[in-house]
Amino acid sequence: MELRVFTEPQQGATYDDLLKVALAAERLGFGAFFRSDHYLGMGTEGLPGSTDAWTTLAGLARETTTIRLGTLMTSATFRHPGPLAVQVAQVDQMSRGRVELGIGAGWFEAEHSAYGIPFPSTKERFDRFEEQLAIITGLWATPVGERFSYDGATWPITDSPALPKPAQAKPPVLIGGLGKRRTPELAARYADEFNLPFVDEETTATQFGRVRAACEAIDRDPASLHWSNALVLCVGRDEAEIKRRAEAIGREPDELRENGLAGTPDEAIAKIKRFEALGAERIYLQVLDLADLDHLEVVAAEVMPHV
Repeated sequence: MELRVFTEPQQGATYDDLLKVALAAERLGFGAFFRSDHYLGMGTEGLPGSTDAWTTLAGLARETTTIRLGTLMTSATFRHPGPLAVQVAQVDQMSRGRVELGIGAGWFEAEHSAYGIPFPSTKERFDRFEEQLAIITGLWATPVGERFSYDGATWPITDSPALPKPAQAKPPVLIGGLGKRRTPELAARYADEFNLPFVDEETTATQFGRVRAACEAIDRDPASLHWSNALVLCVGRDEAEIKRRAEAIGREPDELRENGLAGTPDEAIAKIKRFEALGAERIYLQVLDLADLDHLEVVAAEVMPHV
């Protein structure tokens, strides 16, 4: 099981705050540093204000050396697919091949209103999401010297040189969510990894099953996908430490034990193994108190070696 660090900077974090966490995660041996892609805090003013995901990752690409970097999830409503393909390819070059693109249809209407971003209906968002996936992966896959065209309803493309190319042959694409039909279908067609955010074991089993069935329906081996969960992290060496960490993020220890990855290291190990039994290969640890770097130390020392 690979453990990855996942942050929510829209809740209140500067680039320097994120850099400290990314460097700690790299030093401690976590598999990746991911961040959300949001422009508005949720239940908070988010001071001093949100940071842009791909600007952040460009900086981290030059200030880290080994850890993988990515988003959970970039919203397809935020950027046109051509420029996004260029952004991700450039950051991949800057990191020497360490970038992963998590991308979704978008869901948080308030941030769209706050920053003048159109927020279409659910169906239209998924239609645009599907176009984005086809265009981004198509641009990357076009051989140098050839041209890419796409007859899109929203983004028709004609004779694109499909440049620049990422350092990787194809940066991994992550798709996630609980949609019963289109999400599994798009994951089967385009994803390198399928991720489920903040759900229980029963929901994980059900949705993993839908995606496996969608893969089989198009003769794709489900084993060619990576499978992952994201869970809020609240691990402590004893009850006092667990309670302190829960209070710091405005949650209750018992609720976090039920809905997140919380408790003692032994409790965390046991829960990780239950998700592993369902097929999960990676756990994204949602770290909400970015100043508490000792939290990562505890997980690296007392959880990671046992999973």
